[in-house]
Amino acid sequence: MSDQRTLSMSGLAAMPDDDDSLSPLMLLRPYWRVTLAAFLGWFLDAFDQVALLLCLPDIGKSLGVGLTAMGLVITAQSVGRILGNTSWGWLSDRYGRKLTFMIGVLWFAAFSGFTALVWTYLGMLVVQFLFGIGFGGEWTASASLLMESVPPRARSLASSIMMAGYECGFFAAAAVQAVVLPYWGWRAMFLIGVIPAILAIFIRRDVAESPVWLRLRSMPPVPAAIRPRMGFSLDGAAIQALLFMAVLQFQNAAIYSFYPTLLRKVQNLTPAEVFPLLGCYCLGSLVGKPLCGLLATRMGERTVFVTYFLITIMDIWPFISATSMWVLAGAALVMGLFGNSVFALVPHYLSQRFPSANRSLGMGCSYAVAALGQGVCGFVVPWLGGQWGLPQAIESSVVIGTFMVAAVIFYQPPTLPGRHMEGEESIAP
Repeated sequence: MSDQRTLSMSGLAAMPDDDDSLSPLMLLRPYWRVTLAAFLGWFLDAFDQVALLLCLPDIGKSLGVGLTAMGLVITAQSVGRILGNTSWGWLSDRYGRKLTFMIGVLWFAAFSGFTALVWTYLGMLVVQFLFGIGFGGEWTASASLLMESVPPRARSLASSIMMAGYECGFFAAAAVQAVVLPYWGWRAMFLIGVIPAILAIFIRRDVAESPVWLRLRSMPPVPAAIRPRMGFSLDGAAIQALLFMAVLQFQNAAIYSFYPTLLRKVQNLTPAEVFPLLGCYCLGSLVGKPLCGLLATRMGERTVFVTYFLITIMDIWPFISATSMWVLAGAALVMGLFGNSVFALVPHYLSQRFPSANRSLGMGCSYAVAALGQGVCGFVVPWLGGQWGLPQAIESSVVIGTFMVAAVIFYQPPTLPGRHMEGEESIAP
């Protein structure tokens, strides 16, 4: 019998235990395989995406285009993520979280490798658009799989551990670029991105399908006449999820998308000098995300969001504009610890706002809107940079984005369709 006990004796999916005597960490231990798979999927996604951000000046020089044109490459990737999040969310609801997760991993690994072979600007736009499709599909399936596999009281912690994979991937990409970029160039960075294909083997052999999805498969289908036209009901909770992800991703992209470029072009740092600052940012996020999940379990998500947003606004000026390396490093650590760590709560936050039958589609659409927010940021920040300078463009975008997302979270939906999942009635607190 597997650790996750995905099948009960009756043949239906068994729900995970939620023993009140155990801490969230202890509850999560039997589900380490699915937690590790979700963490690694996001780690490898991040490595490939951050490789693009770190290499923007080098790719632009190689292809003969400027920063604004390279910002449109980020936008093209974001548009691909919109398609990947929505279409693969539907596939995940129909054919299973596990299968979609595996295909997403193989897809984005392949197009990371193809990026290394691109020799024209148009080719870069096309390949990064296709990479974005896999990037979006992998997250949608793995987040749904994880939230539906672990006990209710462990979901905030599982969510934060999964999302901490991004910081680990960010840090790994920063470390690799410090060594690889000066000697082998930007193409070598993307060849390394083919490695994630190995994760598909682990998913296939050691990760069980979502027990919630298996349980739903055993139930009679919903008649087409009463099925929501969009695939999910566009109620207050769903609208909040969509708006939340759009403005949060805009704010977060403003923090990190052009940060490596700013350090190299405005602060005049070498790739080797950039690495310690990125390392501080990643270290802060790596510590901050699990901490954020634990604090949300005790204090509530809204309190944690507001506290973290206030610290983000106070930290943005030294993070971007300080002249001392020590101040820059400290501000990067704080920004990772607070500014970026709120993303730890995203899978749990979204999973509560959609019912199980179309959770993956709803979460996918939410992340698709997030990709749109990132795409807008990829255009707005360099455009404002041309008017005011890049530091001021980043700072103003972060402040505006933070106030917008704070406004969204203060809305309280009448109901949360996904607060309790199928089979949890006997264990729900």
